[in-house]
Amino acid sequence: MNIPRFKTVLMTCLVAMLGLSGFAQTPGGTPPRPGQNPLPGGFPGVRQPQKIQTPTNRADYFTKATAGAVSPDDDGFIRRWVLLEPIDKPNRTNTVFTDTYLNQAFDTLYFKNQFTVLPKDGDKVKVGKLNLTWNALDSKLYNVKLYRYAASMKERRVYGVLFWAVTVIDCPEDITNVRLSAGSNSASKWWLNGEEVLLLSGDRRMVVDDGQSHRLTLKKGRNVLRAAVINGPGMSDFCVRFVHEDGTPVKNITINYPLQ
Repeated sequence: MNIPRFKTVLMTCLVAMLGLSGFAQTPGGTPPRPGQNPLPGGFPGVRQPQKIQTPTNRADYFTKATAGAVSPDDDGFIRRWVLLEPIDKPNRTNTVFTDTYLNQAFDTLYFKNQFTVLPKDGDKVKVGKLNLTWNALDSKLYNVKLYRYAASMKERRVYGVLFWAVTVIDCPEDITNVRLSAGSNSASKWWLNGEEVLLLSGDRRMVVDDGQSHRLTLKKGRNVLRAAVINGPGMSDFCVRFVHEDGTPVKNITINYPLQ
């Protein structure tokens, strides 16, 4: 046996098993760039940073919400939200997002008045030892880029996180027999006026109208729409609108944030 050649082959196999010369793999299969967080929690025996080191420019994806109401976009998507800075919720894979897991994760109380708060821009809540800030923002795209939102902060994780989002919808009259129609990456839960109306479970990519609620009534006056989105590795975003029974978007509504 050629001993030197055998050692070379053995070392090559070990390197491959550890992932490209000791570097943990990102979900796309390439070595992480310096400062990139490959997966929440890293890998045993491999040191990896837990926070992104090269923040996104938030202005590329969001503008600051201003006083006064706005309308949905031409396709009915709701773009104005008050987003809480991400809560750490480490998961090494999105395959754990079963209904049972999600109901436990989303129904856990992370901060005071979690299911009733109507936050204003700049309000803070205490989650564990951290003080997290609510930000009132208008998305420049039909889908709200939560990953980019998290990446715009120097001291926040971008993977293994849970996001909370709140918006207020004003209706000139009751609008009956509509459905909440949403897509998210990855899993999400949606509440309208305190009622749970939709759960999107599993390891999913964001797809327009991926899931729809039962028939709902948007009542005359103020309606509060609340969402929680959870993700392990990969990108995070969501899109949502209300649709009539014929599938056309509901557009005769306004989104009124920040609250006066």
